[in-house]
Amino acid sequence: MDVTRLIIVAVGGQGNLLSSRVLGEAALLAGIPVRMSEIHGMAQRGGVVESAIVFGDAESSIISDGCADVLVGFEPSETLRAVNKCSKDTVVITNMTPLPPFTVAIGRGVYPDLDQLQTLVKQKTARLIAFDAAALAKEAGNVLSVNMVLLGALIQTGILPLTAEQIKEAIRTKTKKAFVETNIKAVDLGIAAAAQS
Repeated sequence: MDVTRLIIVAVGGQGNLLSSRVLGEAALLAGIPVRMSEIHGMAQRGGVVESAIVFGDAESSIISDGCADVLVGFEPSETLRAVNKCSKDTVVITNMTPLPPFTVAIGRGVYPDLDQLQTLVKQKTARLIAFDAAALAKEAGNVLSVNMVLLGALIQTGILPLTAEQIKEAIRTKTKKAFVETNIKAVDLGIAAAAQS
């Protein structure tokens, strides 16, 4: 089976780890070999959380620089930070709603210009799908569903060997019952957004 390498980057609290669990469960439902690893960083203090997920017959979950098939960023500057994992063949999906780090809030850092950020990512990769996932999460009924919106966009690309129905079934088993319908709606909105990009 072909190997597909996915990197997910986010800020602590954005639901990166839940997204990874949903993708892992969907892969198991589909009978696809999957390996995952996570780097938590300072997640509880709004720091970086990075997940590496490898689908198919791979020996390791480590994704070297330049080897990701797809990068999903929950926060624009984190997407830019992780672009070293990409190549000219990588597809990048990113939320464009900034969550500036505290260094920006206290005047000790500068947040990157979003237009310039997109230009830099486009120069290094095959395709960029960039949109306001936070607005779609809010439309779905829960502003915290950014992760599910981005999963929908990811599934729409067809890069992963998973279907939308497998993702939705994994959502039913891996998320709290109170959030299942909102999360499924968020996936559908992400699918539609990626189809228009």
